Amino acid sequence: MMKQRTIATPVKTVGIGLHSGRKVTISIKPAPVNSGVQFVRVDMPEQSVVPATALAVCDTRLASVIQKDGVRVSTVEHLLSACAGLGLDNLLIELDDEEVPIMDGSAASFLFLIESAGIIEQDAPRQFVVIQKPVEVREGDKLARLEPFFGFKLDFTIDFKHPAVDKTGQRFIVDFAEHAYRSEIGRARTFGFAHEVEALREMGLARGGSLDNAIVLDEHRILNNEELRYEDEFVRHKILDAIGDLYLVGHPIVGAYVAEKSGHALNNALLRKLLEDPSSYTIESFAEAKAPEAYSQESQPLFF
Repeated sequence: MMKQRTIATPVKTVGIGLHSGRKVTISIKPAPVNSGVQFVRVDMPEQSVVPATALAVCDTRLASVIQKDGVRVSTVEHLLSACAGLGLDNLLIELDDEEVPIMDGSAASFLFLIESAGIIEQDAPRQFVVIQKPVEVREGDKLARLEPFFGFKLDFTIDFKHPAVDKTGQRFIVDFAEHAYRSEIGRARTFGFAHEVEALREMGLARGGSLDNAIVLDEHRILNNEELRYEDEFVRHKILDAIGDLYLVGHPIVGAYVAEKSGHALNNALLRKLLEDPSSYTIESFAEAKAPEAYSQESQPLFF
């Protein structure tokens, strides 16, 4: 039987919010079984708990934002992606501002931070959302779909009309029975376009963005001095985002995800459509049956 997991000891770090531009301290702490991933805004008088769930998502403009009782926590997707990659079920995450820090724009810093805390098993079976039939959402030429598959696989296609992006792969498929999250996905950074920055900042977004935490492109080229971490880093980052967005369903998914030009909004719409139809999924623990290979690597964190 696969067991639930949390961290052994609390860890803390400080970073900058990608959109707010403000410094924020984040503390990640162990949590009891069946509590899931929960955020607490310690800068708020009531210190309300905001659960990391699909139905708590209130904004998807360039990030996944969750909210409860008027208390918001923004840009949760990279941290949740790292939690999925490490197979963590229960965490309490404290913030002294609204936004999870962007760190280097990937999940790598969160992977390091969490692993430095140690990961422990808990005395309760791990539960999975097992896709039973295809669920799909579309918006124009954008698509996101979940379908039955005994494992966890993602197939993502992007379509950015930009010379630098055109030189890279715009489709990537990762099957976590065969590939490792850390090496294939975890280091892929977020990206943006220089000509959009002024408009985004007028909207209160991208105020903390820089060459230190994002790949930035002008009309023709990449402005960062360093090389891409993957030859197709752009589409791999979209998969990193999708893994974090999908983790908002509350449990790891046993199924295949297919996307064309999807983003946070469509990913959340997909989860909401899934949850609206109880016949489209089951909750299973694999207490008796063998778990999918993507989730059953012996003596290793999930996907590693």
